[in-house]
Amino acid sequence: YRPSFPARFQSIEEARSFCQTFFAWYNNEHRHSGIGYVTPAAMHAGVATAIYDQRAIVLQDAFIRHPNRFKHRQPRPPALPTVAGINMPKPAPESGGNTEN
Repeated sequence: YRPSFPARFQSIEEARSFCQTFFAWYNNEHRHSGIGYVTPAAMHAGVATAIYDQRAIVLQDAFIRHPNRFKHRQPRPPALPTVAGINMPKPAPESGGNTEN
């Protein structure tokens, strides 16, 4: 995730200190590709759609000003997920009509 993440910690105190800073960065500053390049904090706070809408406006303006930069195709912000979570359960396999145990 980040070059400064150590391979090992010398103590539990060092790990706690590092992780406190790391998790703050990871959740509040780092934009994640899996959630449309917004932060987890923005997704959790419910402002990801507003960020997406603002990005769409900026991209539309850039396209109007310089369509050649976009090969004459309207750019779109990265899609936001419909569901986001950590360690999401896998969907149950479809039964396919098989009733054998």
